[in-house]
Amino acid sequence: MMDLEPLVARLDPEGDIPPVDDWHPERAGEMDLVIAADGRWIHEGTVMSRPRLVRLLSTILRREADGRHALVTPVEKQLIRVEDCPFLIVDAEYGDDGLWWLTTNMGDRLTLDAQHVFTLSETPAGECVPEVTVRFGLAARLGRNVFYRLVEEASPFTLEDGREALGLRSGGVWHPLGLVDGEAACG
Repeated sequence: MMDLEPLVARLDPEGDIPPVDDWHPERAGEMDLVIAADGRWIHEGTVMSRPRLVRLLSTILRREADGRHALVTPVEKQLIRVEDCPFLIVDAEYGDDGLWWLTTNMGDRLTLDAQHVFTLSETPAGECVPEVTVRFGLAARLGRNVFYRLVEEASPFTLEDGREALGLRSGGVWHPLGLVDGEAACG
């Protein structure tokens, strides 16, 4: 079993998100780590049960230019497998500032705005569900309960391609939750 401690030894679990987009280590490898579509982190076949370690690892995760996912430190990069999006949106609230605020399963909090936009994409199961950019090329999929709660708040609007959708307005941008009238889901 690969020891994860050296990979994260110099990171502060309470600190800011490290600048992993600026790190380009020469040493690289692959790790038997899978982030399941349901948000579980599975290392060498065993679900990781230490939330603090999973949170810490999530802060050094990025998506590479070729679409693969990697855990990155200043001295090492380890490629991992992600079944869908690496994060899940577990809460959403409408703030006094007129913005929707989203919270991921890793504790990241972001505003739904021009930098963090819902896009419709297919899950591995073939469902068309919104995802939102979080950081470093990484996205979060809406959890089912959050999705249904947001649909209750949604309004109709027309996408740039003319298709009718339901969505939310936040940060001056329309964010699609889904298409109406049985149109092709994501295509």
